Amino acid sequence: MLIGGTALLLGGGGLAAYATTALAGNNTPGTMSGHQQHTASAITISCPDVGERLRTVPRSAQLSVSKGLSSLDKQVHDAYHKMMGGSGADVLNPLKAQRQKTIKMMVSAIAKNTKRPSYLLKMSGCTTKPVDEGAGAGGNDSTKSVQDGWYQGQNQTQGADQNQDQNQQDQNQQGQDQQGQQGGQQGQAGGPSPDDFVDINNVQPNADAPPFAAPQGGNASTGTFTTECGRNEDGHFNSDNVIVTPGVSNGAHHTHDYVGNKATDAFANDNKLAASDTTCGNGDQSTHYWPVLRKLDGNAEQKPGAAQDANVGTTLTPATVTLTFRGSQVGQVEAMPRFMKIITGDAKAFTNGTKNANASWSCTGFEDRQLKDKYPLCPQGSQVVRTFAFQNCWNGRDIDSGNHRDHVTFSDQNGACPNGFKAIPQLVQRITYDVPQGQSFAVDSFPEQLHKPVTDHGDFINVMPDQLMSKAVDCINGGRNCT
Repeated sequence: MLIGGTALLLGGGGLAAYATTALAGNNTPGTMSGHQQHTASAITISCPDVGERLRTVPRSAQLSVSKGLSSLDKQVHDAYHKMMGGSGADVLNPLKAQRQKTIKMMVSAIAKNTKRPSYLLKMSGCTTKPVDEGAGAGGNDSTKSVQDGWYQGQNQTQGADQNQDQNQQDQNQQGQDQQGQQGGQQGQAGGPSPDDFVDINNVQPNADAPPFAAPQGGNASTGTFTTECGRNEDGHFNSDNVIVTPGVSNGAHHTHDYVGNKATDAFANDNKLAASDTTCGNGDQSTHYWPVLRKLDGNAEQKPGAAQDANVGTTLTPATVTLTFRGSQVGQVEAMPRFMKIITGDAKAFTNGTKNANASWSCTGFEDRQLKDKYPLCPQGSQVVRTFAFQNCWNGRDIDSGNHRDHVTFSDQNGACPNGFKAIPQLVQRITYDVPQGQSFAVDSFPEQLHKPVTDHGDFINVMPDQLMSKAVDCINGGRNCT
C-alpha cells in the first residue's frame, strides 16, 4: 500500500513534503497508532517566506496581499502534486515563474500608496531539501531570540552564520541534485514523529526566568489582571487567520480554537469585533486563538483545516484556559491600544527556523520545565500545558505591522524594552489538556510543518474597552491581583 504525504504552504514560504510511504507488512509490535514505522522519499519544496518579509502593507493593498499569499500557497501545492506525479525533473523553474508573477502583483499593489518593496521580487526561487532537516536548518537567525530575548531561558544548539545569497545558491544546486533521491523518516506521513516526544521526567528545570518567573523586585510592576473567557464551550472553530490573511477563507490551513470575541473569522474588521458578543467577563471583547490540539485517533473530518489539510484526529477541548496580563520587571506598564494585534510564535518555524518560535510545552506539576521543540509525555494524573507568553514592548505608534511583528517585541532578560519601545501588559495564555497516555496527540499545523511542536503559536486582538484596559493597568502597576 502506498500513502502519499501531502503538504501545502502559508504566506508564500515553507515546505511541500514529498513523502510516499510503503507500509505493507511494515508495522512493528508496540507501534503507537498514528506513528507507523516507514521509509519515505523525503523530497520537499522549500520557498522563502514572503509574508515574513512584509514591512508596510497599506489598507488599500491588504486584500490583494492576502490573495497573493494564498496564490503562493496554491502554487507550491500544485508543484508538489506535479512532483508526486513523477514530473520532478523540472518543478522549480515553473514554480519560480509563477511566484515571480504573483509577487510582482503584490509589490505593485503595495507600491500604489507606499515605497515599492522591490526586495520581495528576489524571493521567487525555491529549493528542495530533505524532510528530516530540523527547525533552524537554513532558517532566519535561528538562535538570536533564544539568546537575547526575555521569554525563553532554554539552551539551543548554535548554528553557524552563513551568507544568505551564497546559501541560496548552494540550496538551489542541492535542490536540483536531490529531486528524485530517496531518504528515510520515522513516524506517520505528515507527522508527528516519535522523536517529537520526550518524557517530562527527563527534562531538567529551565524556567527560572520571565515569563515563567513573574516580575519581582523594588522597581517591578507585580500586579496581575486575569480575564475569564471560558474554554470554547460554544465550539467556535475555523481555519481562518484574520490577522495574517484577512478576507481569505481557510487562510491558516489548520483549525483555530477561539475564546472571547464571537465574531472572529477571516472577515471580521474592527467595527465587527467592537459590535460582537463575547465569552469573556467584564465586557472584554478581545479575541484569543491558537491551533487546536488533536487526539491521534484517525478521526478524519473532511473539511478545510481538518482532514482536507492533513489535520486528522478528534479535537481536544481544553481542561482550563487562563488569560493573565502581567507587569514589567523594571517599572510600570502603559495601556495597549484597542485593536492592537499580536502574534507570538511562528506557525512555520519548522521551515523558517526558530528566530520567532515561542512554543512552550510542559505538564502540570512540572512547569519549571518548559519544552520548545518537543511534546511532553506527562505522568498519569498530570495535564499537558501550552503556554504562550506574548511580546511586552510596543513601539508606541502602530496597532499592527506588515509582518505582524515589527510593532511589538520582547524586553531583554533584565526586563528592559529596546530604545523606542515602551512596556505594556504582557499577556500569558495558559491552556491545559487531559490527553491519553503516550504519543497520542499533536497540534494542528500547516500541512508542510508536519505537526511539529515548535510551530505552536498564539494570537491576540485587544478589544478591551478603554476603561477595562485602564483598570488592568492600574491593577498591574498597583501590585494587585484583579479579575
